[in-house]
Formats: sequence, structure tokens, C-alpha cells
Amino acid sequence: MIDVRGLTKVFGLPDGRARRALDTGADRASAVRAAGGVLAVNDVSFSVEPGELFVIMGLSGSGKSTVIRMINRLVEPTAGTVSYDGVDVGGMSAEQLRELRNKRVSMVFQHFALFPHRTVRENAAYGLKTRGMSKRERLDRADVALEQVGLADRGDAYPSEFSGGMRQRVGLARALATDPDVLIMDEPFSALDPLIRRAMQEQLLQLQQELGKTILFVTHDLNEAMRIGDRIMVMKDGEVIQLGTGPDIIGNPANDYVQDFVSDVDRTRGLTAGSVMQSPWFTATADEEPASVLARMRKARGDGVYVIETDGTILGVATGEQLTLAIRDGASHVRDCVVDDYTAVSDETPIAEFCHLTGGHVVPLAVVDSDKHLIGVVPRAHVLEAIATATEEVPEHA
Repeated sequence: MIDVRGLTKVFGLPDGRARRALDTGADRASAVRAAGGVLAVNDVSFSVEPGELFVIMGLSGSGKSTVIRMINRLVEPTAGTVSYDGVDVGGMSAEQLRELRNKRVSMVFQHFALFPHRTVRENAAYGLKTRGMSKRERLDRADVALEQVGLADRGDAYPSEFSGGMRQRVGLARALATDPDVLIMDEPFSALDPLIRRAMQEQLLQLQQELGKTILFVTHDLNEAMRIGDRIMVMKDGEVIQLGTGPDIIGNPANDYVQDFVSDVDRTRGLTAGSVMQSPWFTATADEEPASVLARMRKARGDGVYVIETDGTILGVATGEQLTLAIRDGASHVRDCVVDDYTAVSDETPIAEFCHLTGGHVVPLAVVDSDKHLIGVVPRAHVLEAIATATEEVPEHA
């Protein structure tokens, strides 16, 4: 949907002088500074897939907000390209650019920017006014958007009657009313209280599940990034430090800067079952003989075994006790003695949602794919190890 290559922005210099400074040597920041400018964004490249919630994360001055404003040319790039759905945004005419901003890309900012003298419904409808749409149609579209953000019965209220979180819902409804392909959200929840902020994150995730929009979300909060992002791009001093999924970044920080960030993150939200699972070390097929499976179980020193169908799905669990009874009763297949004594989660389930489920069965927690195939298991010890954030320092010995 969006492809960014070599995106660069210099402030404080005419474009010609800025480009010459960029081309003078390897240390572009020093060259730009010597010429009297500021290198705000330096050679940033990334792509965003349709329906992806892509997070750009960094502290103040990292360049993240400048990057998203170059995507729809609210800020003109000094160098590099931005392509939207295969079309070069830099080469768009004024009319094409208006079309992009009015119909295909909507923005939600940290500050609500609502009109105090207009009702909530009129605020939500405002983005449609430039399209020449009738007032009735605009208001009808606004009502749909307000319903999507949980404000269906408050359209006649005024912004002054709303809390910060509710005003931000109106801002989100205004963006949704235009039915854009892409939502660009610049620190939209950073001014909200923690509980309201969490509720808005939940609202956004629910909307994303229902509507499947492509979203670029800017934040300085790694916990927020981990909670909502499909992928996260970490920026510092105008450059990309690391790009990956939340579990990738937590498990393999690119440098000390990222390591400092992840040391304080809520790992139970950032890590998933897929990131902490291991291969199933002991399974049995449904048509195996109970005696054979019991012999292997004793060697493995286990108390139970996952019994798998030929298509890879879980039939159930066989315990040592059930296998012994099956042998005594002359059963010829393990499928005759399985029980439903296990719990399964998807590989995308956060640790916070399944850690209480581990350790309660004779087999480890099962991890399954979208087709219910067993792809891994999560022993309780793995969960406890993953949650631990402190690392032990080995003392130096003389």
C-alpha cells in the first residue's frame, strides 16, 4: 500500500543547498549542520502492507512525525520517494494530491482540533464537506462513524460536554467518516489518562479487526507500540534503528538504545505464544498401539502425550493411566483412550492472555495455527523465563 525509499528531510536550507550538503560525504548530519541546516530525517525506507497496523516509535526529535507528514506531502521531502498504491506521491499534481488527502488518506492528531461551536455530528461530518456531498448525506455518514467509535447516541452534544477520551473518539470518527484507505495517527492517545488511553487502544484494535484499514500509528510509548502494532519501526535522530514485530524487537534488540527501551516494556503483552514455544517433543499418532506409546512415554519421563490425527490436528491427550487401562482392555489404537485434557492457543496470543493456563494439565500448553494444527508447546518454565525482565550480571573475579 505504501512504499518509502530513502526518505530524507533537511530543515533550514533551500532544497538545492540541502541536497549538495547531503552529497558531500558519509557524515550527512555534520555536513548539513555545517551548511546551517538540520537533518531531521535521514535515508528512511520501509513499506506498509494493506490492512497492516504499522507503528513508528521514537522519542521527541526522532523524526517520526516528520516521516508521516511526508507521506501525504504535508511536509515536502528533500530527497527520497513515497509511493502510494504504486503511484509516486512526489509526482502527483495538485488535483491528485487533493484527491489523496480528501478521499484516500485521513489523519488523526494528538490535539483534537474540534470546532467548539459545532455539534459532535457536525464535527464528524466536516471532512466530507469538501467533497460536495449533501448535508443529509454527510450527517448520515457521520452517524455511522460515530456508531463505530461508540458515540451513536451523542451526536447532538458539543465537544465541551465530552472528556478527553470522548473528544478523541470524535476525532477518530471524523477520520473514519471519509472512509479512507489509510489512517495516519500522530500520537493520538498521548494526552489521555492511562485508563482512557488503554480504552482507546482497545477501541482502535476492535475497529481494525472490523474495518481492516491500513494504519500508520506514531507513538513514543513502546508498551503502546507493542500492544497495537503488527510491526514497529524504532527511530532515533532521524534514522531507523530497528524494524520488526514486537516479539522480534523484545527478543533481539538491535543495539543498546533499543535494549534500554525494551527493559521497561510489559513483556507479557509484547511476547506471544509463537515467540516462546518450542517444538512438540513427544506426540503420538491416533492409530498407534497403546503399548508402543506407553513405552516411549516412560523413556521420555512424561505424564501425557498429544495424540495427533493424520492431518496434524489434535485429537486429544493420552495419559499413562489411560494407556495402561487401554492395554489391559485390549484396545488396538491410541485414539480409543484419548481425553480432552489440554488447552490450546494461537501463536499470536500474548503471554498475558495465557500464562495462567500453563501448568494445569499433564501436557504443556498447545500452540496451534489457523487450521488447528499443533505447531508447538509452551512449558510453564518457558513462560516464566520469558516474563523475567532482569538479567543476572556475572561478577568479575580478580
